[in-house]
Amino acid sequence: MSRTICPKCQYQRLPSDRHVHEGVCPRCGIAYAKHTLKHKSPAVAEPRSRPRRAHQRHELTDRVLRLITQVPEETRQGVFWGQAGLLAGLVLWGVSFMLGGIDWKAINSSFMHLINLPFHEFGHVLFMPFGRFMAILGGSLFQVVLPLLLLGVFVIKQKDNFAASICLWWCGQSFIDVSPYIADAPYRSMPLIGGMGESAHDWGNLLTMLDMMSSAQSLASISFGTGCVLMVLSWCWGGYLLLLMRKKLV
Repeated sequence: MSRTICPKCQYQRLPSDRHVHEGVCPRCGIAYAKHTLKHKSPAVAEPRSRPRRAHQRHELTDRVLRLITQVPEETRQGVFWGQAGLLAGLVLWGVSFMLGGIDWKAINSSFMHLINLPFHEFGHVLFMPFGRFMAILGGSLFQVVLPLLLLGVFVIKQKDNFAASICLWWCGQSFIDVSPYIADAPYRSMPLIGGMGESAHDWGNLLTMLDMMSSAQSLASISFGTGCVLMVLSWCWGGYLLLLMRKKLV
């Protein structure tokens, strides 16, 4: 018949120890089960779960990186240099927006504002079923979300990451395009489409409803800064893709 050995002091239980409970060591007094659970459970459970989660995160990161850095197996010289010229033009154009700052006269007179405007107005209609607040916010919201939706289409469905990087630039420019509208909220002096009056000022109404009119300049700076960061990211992404494509020129 086997005798119990204490996992702590290694005392071997004797027949004469019947006066002490079977689950307790007669020498050191510890409970066998509690001591085993305390010292073995963490050692078994923790090392298994943590590496597994870390491995899953590592796999997801690798999968995303492979997805957004995928380039065609072959790239023609004409296509490559056309894309390089386009990226260079967007860098120069983007820098001009950055240096211009939050100036509604300069931003609203740009060609990109004419592109953003129809999507801005459509956003009002699109979000109208969700109430007055969302109908007002929908204009600015849709003009920055649309390029991101197209970015997803190019990455996932079209497998054209360079086109996706251009969409990221567009998203950044849309944030810059919105910034003077936010900054003008306390003054409502910016001319609106169709000659609509002050009552139609999106951000004037939004910040009034949120009681955040004093934060107009800060929010405008955040929008402008976000746009600048996204533009820089788009240049880095597009430039890296061009380096990969250069190795596959035909």
